[in-house]
Amino acid sequence: MENNNFWENKKVFVTGGTGFIGTYLVKELIDNGAEVFCLTQELVGNSNFTMLGLDKKTTLIFGSVLDYNLISTTLKKHEIDTVFHLAAQPLVQVAFERPYETIQTNFIGTLNILEASRMGEIKRIIIASSDKAYGDHKDLPYEESFALQGRYPYDVSKSCADLLAQGYGKTYSLPVVVTRFSNVYGGGDLNFDRIVPQTIRHLINKEPILIRSNGKFKREFFYVKDASQAYLKLAEKIEILGLKGEAFNFGTDAPVLIMDLVKKIKDIYGNMSAEVKILDKVKAEIRDQFLSSKKARDMLEWEPKYDLESGIRETCKWYGEYFLKKPMVKDINF
Repeated sequence: MENNNFWENKKVFVTGGTGFIGTYLVKELIDNGAEVFCLTQELVGNSNFTMLGLDKKTTLIFGSVLDYNLISTTLKKHEIDTVFHLAAQPLVQVAFERPYETIQTNFIGTLNILEASRMGEIKRIIIASSDKAYGDHKDLPYEESFALQGRYPYDVSKSCADLLAQGYGKTYSLPVVVTRFSNVYGGGDLNFDRIVPQTIRHLINKEPILIRSNGKFKREFFYVKDASQAYLKLAEKIEILGLKGEAFNFGTDAPVLIMDLVKKIKDIYGNMSAEVKILDKVKAEIRDQFLSSKKARDMLEWEPKYDLESGIRETCKWYGEYFLKKPMVKDINF
């Protein structure tokens, strides 16, 4: 991305900034001149965040989104003007097994961010929701006007946090916006329960590729570099457009079957003969989910730069360096 003067010398607080998506966002903010403060519970030594040296370029605040006093004090002490709230328990199957922890983190954590921001007079607040907040709708793709009706623990936690953010925006004229991303993938994701990194790791280890569903679920996969750019673009438009409690979908508008996604990864990796095992034992997941990004494209003049082919190629390159210290795809140059 070309240097963006908008972020020069701005003081930005990012929750979940040391995580998968947060790392890309933090790097972009630093590259564009922002002073970044990251809330994190722990710093993982072999994470993409530390490998990029971002721990030395940011101010780390160790603690939890459930600690309201810590968040409030941080915003005031460092005179924060922008908040990106990405911290969450992000895994659907973990939420199924540990609903209390998930709902507490995702809902109360968001409440703490919103209330501390309201009291701290923050200029722009971006809350990360999810396509899962919509729950199950017969009509596809999901549009921002659709009701939020999550039914499973993770979905419910996101529906509630999303509605809360909208409520704070409308009730208190808070400059808060909500992002609803489709499934984000890319290098640096070390949650191997997710289909993209899990498939690549199985290929590297020469193991059968495991698909928890029947392979016929339809999903949209959104490259992490496009996701980080979406965050920045939206934040930059809050004041210009007078956004208060608005929600925006972000994705590719190009859903695929899970089985076709796995075939694409196998093809790019160069091993179409790799065995695939269909487990068909997934729980608490909706069959088909994908978004319309028309609102973001029209209002924000935003569009993704990566299609599935180019995104997967870059992703394979990252995991090749991470696991094998060499490229996995021959036509990708270092």
